[in-house]
Amino acid sequence: MTDQVFRVPVLFDYIATFTWAISGAIVAIRRRYDITGVFVMALISSTGGSLVRDAIFLQRTPPLLSNPLYIPLIAGATLLTTMFRRTLGRVLKPETIRKFVDLIDGLGTPAFACVGMQLAEDRGIPLFGVFFVGVANGLAGGLLRDVVVREVPALLRPGQFVSMMLVLACGLFLILTRRYQVNPSAAAVTMIVAFFILRLLAVRFNWKTRPVLDEETADTSSAVAR
Repeated sequence: MTDQVFRVPVLFDYIATFTWAISGAIVAIRRRYDITGVFVMALISSTGGSLVRDAIFLQRTPPLLSNPLYIPLIAGATLLTTMFRRTLGRVLKPETIRKFVDLIDGLGTPAFACVGMQLAEDRGIPLFGVFFVGVANGLAGGLLRDVVVREVPALLRPGQFVSMMLVLACGLFLILTRRYQVNPSAAAVTMIVAFFILRLLAVRFNWKTRPVLDEETADTSSAVAR
């Protein structure tokens, strides 16, 4: 597939950046950060994946530094979320806000993954490398966000199949574009919709993975060790 054929519109990147910025801002507001802290969290959440992707995997200048639209976009998401902070706190309960953040992430995660796969393809990286960059790009922002607020990253603890869903979504995108020659824009929309629906169902029905070692077994092992 050539660079001319593989082209996801930059709009996907802007949408992902804006939604992840809102997600990070909401998390910061719930933590009672000031406006600077809210902006920093929005910045980390929305650009962390691209910084990891570009600095480690693609070795290129991050778009945060080369594109003048990203900072205003993140600042706008920060101001918008801050303006409606009281409404969010008054109308939505903490559990509802958490699910709302999960749904926002459900749009941003696959969109970032699409952009990451496109850039990796443009660099001539082999198929499995393209797949890996896409998954990493989709998950790194949330990973950095959790680390900054000193939470166990959702990627590492039992949760609602986010990583597995993204793996399947990236696989779907590559199958559509490579095997069936589907237009990348249509394939990206299909991937995002599929991921979002799965994410919505996981939140609605609380589908979760389980720890490898359950609590009862862990308590038994501790007792035997003592």
